[in-house]
Amino acid sequence: MDETQLRLDGNAAAGMLREIFVHEMSDARGACASCGAIAQMGSQHLYMYPLSPGAVLRCQYCENILMVFVHAGEHYRLGLQGLTWLEIRDGADAGTNV
Repeated sequence: MDETQLRLDGNAAAGMLREIFVHEMSDARGACASCGAIAQMGSQHLYMYPLSPGAVLRCQYCENILMVFVHAGEHYRLGLQGLTWLEIRDGADAGTNV
């Protein structure tokens, strides 16, 4: 199977990330550690694999792995190895652009 058939818009990760973070994560911005591109998490590419307990968020520009999300049993594991930084807006600022 071609992996691009599994690709979803990064906004699809919002539900999974909402289980961990209290703020809206599709609006969060981050810098790719590979190409340096800065973009909202909702604009990245999400790959969800059938029968897998997790998902992979990749850079929309270079396809570098930004984030790995796993929910197994009573535990969550979040790997952010592909981001040099992640900026999360305070709920009070959610309606403004920075």
